[in-house]
Amino acid sequence: MKNDKKKLKLLSISQVSEIFGVHQDTLRNWEKEGTLVPLRVGKRQDRKYRPEDIEAITHKMGSQLTLPQLEKFLWKSADILRSQIDSADYKKYIFGLLFYKRISDVWDEEYKKVMEEYNDKALAVVDYNHRFQVPKDCRWPIIQEQAENIGKKLNEIFDKLTNANSPKLDKIFDDLDFANKDKFPNDVLQKLINHFSQYNFGSNYISSDLLGDAYEYLIKQFAADAGKKGGEFYTPREVERVIINILKPHEKDHICDPFAGSCGFLLEAYNYLKDKAGENVARTLYFYGQEINLGTFAIAKINMFLHGLDAADIRRGDTLSNPQFLDDFGALKKFDITVTNFPYSMKVWPHEIFNTNKYGRLEGYEMPPTSNADYACVLHIIKSMNQNGRAGVVVPHGVLFRSGSEGRIREQIIKNDIIDAIISLPSKLFYGTGIPAAIFIFNKNKPENKKGKILFIEAEKDYLEGKNQNTLRVQDIDKIVKAYDNYKNIEKFARVVDIKEIEENEFNLNIRRYVDNAEAEEIIDIKKVLVELKDLEEEREKIDKKVKNYIKELKY
Repeated sequence: MKNDKKKLKLLSISQVSEIFGVHQDTLRNWEKEGTLVPLRVGKRQDRKYRPEDIEAITHKMGSQLTLPQLEKFLWKSADILRSQIDSADYKKYIFGLLFYKRISDVWDEEYKKVMEEYNDKALAVVDYNHRFQVPKDCRWPIIQEQAENIGKKLNEIFDKLTNANSPKLDKIFDDLDFANKDKFPNDVLQKLINHFSQYNFGSNYISSDLLGDAYEYLIKQFAADAGKKGGEFYTPREVERVIINILKPHEKDHICDPFAGSCGFLLEAYNYLKDKAGENVARTLYFYGQEINLGTFAIAKINMFLHGLDAADIRRGDTLSNPQFLDDFGALKKFDITVTNFPYSMKVWPHEIFNTNKYGRLEGYEMPPTSNADYACVLHIIKSMNQNGRAGVVVPHGVLFRSGSEGRIREQIIKNDIIDAIISLPSKLFYGTGIPAAIFIFNKNKPENKKGKILFIEAEKDYLEGKNQNTLRVQDIDKIVKAYDNYKNIEKFARVVDIKEIEENEFNLNIRRYVDNAEAEEIIDIKKVLVELKDLEEEREKIDKKVKNYIKELKY
């Protein structure tokens, strides 16, 4: 069995060429110069590349893979499981294995570094020399050499990793069960382990930025694959970019996403400040996230870890019934920035608990309808903003105009003058739904020039059309952000509206009531059209006469 496993690890020259995007002649040249010494197998002496050859190629290419190469490699791991389990489920197994391989390879690097410097095995294994603890019987070579019952062994390893790193890795692996042999036959798991074994995922080979970007690519691909369920854990990065570029995080801001999904909003905030002020400043941001779904929670935690943001405080639980971020007095913690794309129009939600108003979310507001949680989510976000707090929230359009208790809540929010802007987005941006959404921008401390006003931006027509999914382009994002920053009227696109006008419209925030982006109707000159019709009629009669004469001549 072990011999069979070793054969599975060997790659042909064509496979290596495809994985790295390197021409086969280049591989042969590296062999001539002594960089590679692949095995020669069979009568034809075919080249076969081992893990150490793959490592040598990685070094030759500058110790780092390109993002497209890494994305392609990781997506191939999904192909191994694709026929075994539902696409909505296999993402968590791929993410779990990827993270396990990363922390094991990083541990090996850290161990090697201490040994090279001090040559002290006892010192090389102590906790403070390692970002994550990986017990001896949990390291990647252990599972790599496992021939039988691979799934059971993986489960044991994940349990030990969790215990060794508690509370840091609590619940990360809880939703994984590789021991089901119907879903994970031994040979399939062996292929998966061998696939991941082709690369060293240590930080000397793959940076946090590169691996994080590849992980984000995987999340997006899995969201597309999962269809409607994809929207539960993934918000298009372009939508998040619009909001973050409007809110403009500052150094040391505390940023929270109470319905975190895969933590894309938090990462977008980090990337924004990193681009503007550098990595050191971006790392001063404080990140908080809460997610109810166990599998999605694990994706979110791993996402932050792979981006090197270990300090991010990501917790699991139902935000509406059991918010995790509280101050010393048991009240909701307040944040500088709150961003989210909450689950739309939840019909089943903990309204009885919410109605107790334990956290003061109903102070000054009516109770949202028991059949729809949209405004419960909005009120939670408003309550989570500090006195200078800003928020960006993706909402379904119904939030803008529905009546009843929702209408009365909306009226009070408008009267409290905390809505800075409302942005209408194109349809088909989100996975699993074609309906357009909108963005609320809230501000608890509006500048004087914005008080008593709301900026409406109608951005439904600016996008790149796709077969299944539309996309916001860079120019579309820039157009929205520039319109917000300027806070001025733009014909058929943006308009600053006085709250008094909104009151006259019974506090209806339907964007098209305030921004008319319809194409101007063509003015038709009726007299001119009648003359043209008369001329055409005369022309038709002449042609008919000619045709009749031709028929007569032909004696038909």
